[in-house]
Amino acid sequence: MAFDTDVAIVGSGFGGSVSALRLTEKGYRVTVLEAGKRWTKDSLPDTNWNLRRYVWAPRLGLRGFQRLTLLKDVFVLSGAAVGGGSVVYANTLYEPLDAYWRDHLWPAGNDWRSEYAPYYDQAKRMLGVTPVPFIPPADRLLKAVAEDMGVADTYHPTDVGVWFGKPGERVSDPYFGGLGPDRVGCIRCGNCMVGCKHEAKNSLDHNYLHLAEQAGAEVLAERQVVDVLPLKGGGWRIVHERPGAWFRKDRRSLTTEQVVLSGGALGTQRLLFELKERGRLPGLSPALGTLVRTNSEALVGATAHRLPSGEVDRTQGSAGTVGYASGVAITSSIHPDEDTHIEPVRYGKGSNAMALIATLMVDGGGRLPRPLRFVLSILRHPVRFLRSLSARSWSERTVILLTMQTIDNSLRMVRKRGPFGPRLTTRQGHGEPNPTWIPAANRAARHAAEHMDGEPMGSIFEATLNTPATAHFIGGCPLGEDPSTSVVDPYHRVHGVEGLHVCDGSTITSNLGVNPSLTITAMTERAMALWPNRGEADRRPPMGAAYERLAPVQPEQPVVPASAPAALRLPVVEVATPPPSTPPPRSRSRSG
Repeated sequence: MAFDTDVAIVGSGFGGSVSALRLTEKGYRVTVLEAGKRWTKDSLPDTNWNLRRYVWAPRLGLRGFQRLTLLKDVFVLSGAAVGGGSVVYANTLYEPLDAYWRDHLWPAGNDWRSEYAPYYDQAKRMLGVTPVPFIPPADRLLKAVAEDMGVADTYHPTDVGVWFGKPGERVSDPYFGGLGPDRVGCIRCGNCMVGCKHEAKNSLDHNYLHLAEQAGAEVLAERQVVDVLPLKGGGWRIVHERPGAWFRKDRRSLTTEQVVLSGGALGTQRLLFELKERGRLPGLSPALGTLVRTNSEALVGATAHRLPSGEVDRTQGSAGTVGYASGVAITSSIHPDEDTHIEPVRYGKGSNAMALIATLMVDGGGRLPRPLRFVLSILRHPVRFLRSLSARSWSERTVILLTMQTIDNSLRMVRKRGPFGPRLTTRQGHGEPNPTWIPAANRAARHAAEHMDGEPMGSIFEATLNTPATAHFIGGCPLGEDPSTSVVDPYHRVHGVEGLHVCDGSTITSNLGVNPSLTITAMTERAMALWPNRGEADRRPPMGAAYERLAPVQPEQPVVPASAPAALRLPVVEVATPPPSTPPPRSRSRSG
């Protein structure tokens, strides 16, 4: 059969962009389908008050990049754009905490930390990871909070994917031997999560995806995949349309030999549940939707009563930004205990829209329902509540405290029919109940408020629905050897479904305790390193066979020059060579 493309990749986030580059290097014709728009420095919004360009809700005419999803047990922030969540994420690129590697859910018999180590190194060099080289006002605040909590020695700067250089100065590509775009030194405006208009943020459209397109990968923006049909004799038909359209959906299709799902934990699960319901994937594991994680997160913070005129960042390139908005989105971390990690987060000056979902912080637990305690708090402190409604200079007066944990708690994603049709919802899953609040986070917020002369703040969803928020929704397609308890095998192939793969945050089985972007990148680097070059024999064991640690396959056409900082450096693995399986059929030319 003549396929339109060799590999169709659904989604262009960290998993999709890595897959696009590495498979293109191995000679495959790659097509990436992305629901979101392609953004440039000129089309990005100036602040997040421009809701049409900031929020992703296409059925409402909002075609930005920040997706907001309220499920039964969690409020999720995620991204939709060419480059996926990297356009809106906070640049933070940490390796997981130790507890992640000790988790019992890893397939037994292998040192997974050592296997992944070279791929974390590769991911860091590709994403331009470096520690934050300055201490803005929000970090001085976090240091004070750490001292109050008795953990001052745990303070450290964040590892981020940002080109700092000299603020505002344009330089030629410093990473890819001249094949990448110019970079401009970060001016510390703090608006990383509204999309970087200053060309300092190393989002995927400036590295992996940029290089993949240069090498021949095709990216189709504003195309929502609505069906994936298996073809008789092998391969797939991908049906896609304009996202959010009420009319003129512009439905099209393409055929492909292989499919890589990289739509993020929410997008991939939603599509797989739909395909399962339609009978497209009869062999799909019943584990779909299990081990959904929120990274055990809480989003709290503190807001000063007035603009802190004494807190001015006059470091080079900051333009004397007033208040807590100066810096990059996340600049440091502390660890109140071995399971808990707190980062100060900010939006830049003028980006005050998130004030609309912030309110007075209310603790969880206890006998009184949390919404009732919220009402009582308003009645006891009406002035404080009214003051909390003000969005004026909110970003300059506020430090968000993103709190993450490695504790074993999870949700179960299920698909239910409602009055408006089928929808995804959640219920409590494996391990401890997913936390609705984290005491250490609330303590940190109260300490911060004292230092700021302000109020500790939480989200309106916590206060009124007892529903926590997360910016790092992961899991749902667990990785493992047993098809009854996992959706993908250790090579990221979907159990029981030939030619279907998953490479995104849905395959992370445990709470990381850190931002997951680097881990998704490293996992996908490893998965793609084990694919054969196009037309060569596949040395991965047959699906259903026991896991074997394999030597990676060097691509025939590496894109980045060997002398460049981000050159591909695959590890040398001493393993017995397994017998090759049947080589994949070579696709003929694109049929149109």
